[in-house]
Amino acid sequence: MNALRRHRKLDAIWASEPGWKGWTSSVNHSDLGRMFLVTAFFFFLVGGVLAMLIRAQLATPDSAFVDAGAFAQFFTMHGTIMMFLFAIPTFEGLAIYLLPKMLGTRDLAFPRLTAYGYWCYAFGGAMLLVALFFGIAPDGGWFMYPPLTGPLHSPGINTDFWLIGITFVEISAICAAVEFTVSILKYRAPGMSLDKMPIFAWYALVTSLMILTGFPPLILGSVLLEVERAFGLPFFQADLGGDSLLWQHLFWLFGHPEVYIIFLPAAGVISTVIPVMARTTLLGYGWIVASALALAFLSFGLWVHHMFTTGIPHMGLAFFSAASTLVAVPTGVQVFAWIGTMWKGRPELHMPMLHILGFFVTFIIGGLTGVMVAVVPFDWQAHDTAFITAHLHYVLFGGFVFPMLAGIYYWLPLVSGRKRLFRLGELAFALIFVGFHGTFLAMHWVGLLGQRRRIETYDAETGWGVINFISSVSSFVMAIGLAMVLVDIIIHSFVAVRGPRNPWRAGTLEWAGMSPPASYNFASLPMVGARAPLYDTPDLANRLAKGEGYLGAPEVARRETLMVDAANGRPEALVIYPGNTRLPILMAAVTGGFFLSILLKLFWFTPLALAGVAALALVWVWQLSARADQGPQEVGHGTTLPLASEGDRSPGWWGSTFLLVANATFFGSLLFGYAFLWTVAPGWPPAQWLAPSWVELAFGIGAALVAALAQHLSARRNRAGTAPMVALAPALLATVATAVAFGALLLRLPPPDGHAYAATLLILGAYGLAHALLVGLMQSFLILQIRRGFTSPQRRAGFAIVALWSDYLAVITVLILLAAHLPGMIA
Repeated sequence: MNALRRHRKLDAIWASEPGWKGWTSSVNHSDLGRMFLVTAFFFFLVGGVLAMLIRAQLATPDSAFVDAGAFAQFFTMHGTIMMFLFAIPTFEGLAIYLLPKMLGTRDLAFPRLTAYGYWCYAFGGAMLLVALFFGIAPDGGWFMYPPLTGPLHSPGINTDFWLIGITFVEISAICAAVEFTVSILKYRAPGMSLDKMPIFAWYALVTSLMILTGFPPLILGSVLLEVERAFGLPFFQADLGGDSLLWQHLFWLFGHPEVYIIFLPAAGVISTVIPVMARTTLLGYGWIVASALALAFLSFGLWVHHMFTTGIPHMGLAFFSAASTLVAVPTGVQVFAWIGTMWKGRPELHMPMLHILGFFVTFIIGGLTGVMVAVVPFDWQAHDTAFITAHLHYVLFGGFVFPMLAGIYYWLPLVSGRKRLFRLGELAFALIFVGFHGTFLAMHWVGLLGQRRRIETYDAETGWGVINFISSVSSFVMAIGLAMVLVDIIIHSFVAVRGPRNPWRAGTLEWAGMSPPASYNFASLPMVGARAPLYDTPDLANRLAKGEGYLGAPEVARRETLMVDAANGRPEALVIYPGNTRLPILMAAVTGGFFLSILLKLFWFTPLALAGVAALALVWVWQLSARADQGPQEVGHGTTLPLASEGDRSPGWWGSTFLLVANATFFGSLLFGYAFLWTVAPGWPPAQWLAPSWVELAFGIGAALVAALAQHLSARRNRAGTAPMVALAPALLATVATAVAFGALLLRLPPPDGHAYAATLLILGAYGLAHALLVGLMQSFLILQIRRGFTSPQRRAGFAIVALWSDYLAVITVLILLAAHLPGMIA
């Protein structure tokens, strides 16, 4: 088979439907990556317009351009859009588009999950834009502090849009994080061990793990605040045992790592671009990886850094102040490694490098002001002033936007297959750089003079008018520069001439395919022996096109790639992907129906939407099942491998494992909130405890343990070729008994709207009951699959996945029931 025939055959297998219909059914990572990026930059445009309106209002003292209510909506939506609808989705889009190409594989681990995540993001973002259009957008700040956002002080629907819309959007982030983690660990080119991974993949892996552990506290906080607003459960009301500081802890448990979740992917871009632009290799690869891991670890110990003025004990202030300054160490290691890389190479000043230099200047200033606000006495003075706003923008614009602009110009020839014809980019960079520093250096200044942030006006007597005017004019200069970048990209996409395959002479695998990339990425999968394979094998692209790698003979019309050992990259299994489908967009729409039913208080529709999501999820899994064993398959180079679905460690098992990491973080945050209220909030202990019951406690824990053990026994019997139903049926009965135990707990609770204690137990019990029902549904589905012939000793992946969830159910059952019954027993 020659290269052209191979290309046509693979493209027929992997391509999306033509035209706009393909947008709704595509599960191809290149298509979805582009859709993510275009959508994210559309939201960036909206957020930018809001920023211009804010600066127009503040340009002169006593301005009446907008009123206080509109101003509150503008700055709230500006922060929300930039944080949740631009920064994180831009990382997701870039990683979705690039990671499979960099890792030498044909797609991400779960293509339909990628599509589902995109549609959740698009629908959730649209929900917030609709609110903005009708003038009912959130107006409590992007941090949504109660009691300001509680039912007493914000009785309208504005806050609900934020709580529900952002939670909907965060589904996308969790999906992407699971997708990236499994893909990076298991879906690489053969031979690509961990120490040979592209540096961007390391950053994406660290960022994904941070999302899995950083976002659940925010989701929990949003759930608790929405439940308080909708049903009166008093988690944040001090007179009923709640505490508004609980929200700040949950929010900043997410919010501070969020800064690094935004910065680390940008650092991955910098670490990729600088060596290529400097014509050398990255200095200190291992140190940079270690620094990224250290930064991720430290970022979770700094959340109180944002709460220095809330009256926490002095010992806490000292600890978190020291931890905040410690972050400068791993950040400094990376900065010096980048400078060292340029020093040992021969830097060439192309467009990507201009934005990298802009990053260095801007981010270092932002880092230095970060050290300033890490010092408690200074923070007390500067807190809630324009100085903090300026510092935040120096970190985020310098640490994210400049690197992303560098990345756009670096990978644009790959995406389009063209080269730049006009030179608007250089002028755009100059306007952005000058405009940005004019805007935010002035804001630092006026903040030190005492101007408060989030206030729509100021008196002429303050003397801040000239400084604010300079800031506003500069912001419009910056906006013109960003608009010119957009024009430059559009011109490049439609007017520029065709360029070479690898214009930067880079060594990573994304440049080893066609340009623009084919729907299947690689005609055959490479065998990798170095971090920069194209430097060692310059003709690698041609050899892959000729089918000299793995899976180079597409004799069967199915989408194939390889799973490898997570550490050494040895091929382990053959993966067969599902084809194009509209199931993800349909499921995202039904998921949106669930959130809308809560937003509009149509609670009769909520269980229907949940049932719809569950039914579609079962169809989703059912379509992946096979009725017959297929055994080991030939993958090239004389190698035969089993199917990934015919084993214990299937892609679904890996995905469930990392989804449970996020789930466990959510549960841990809930237990933290319970302990926090108990020990810190006023109004404790409550007037009435749950009446403890040894029988109920022993029954619930015993049932959950039996369910988990029986589930493992059924898997063992299936693997041995004996009837798994003998153990699976008791496992299902024990799971039902666990659900009954949680139901009994919920029925005996004191009134949950009377005290935060009972409200917290209600959430804990509902969490346990939901998981018992979920595991019961999974076991019932597995029984149905057994009866329909979808399982065998080889096709056993479902048993391992359900066992994982049964184990998790057993753990949380023990913890929840102990947390519910022990206080009453002790009292």
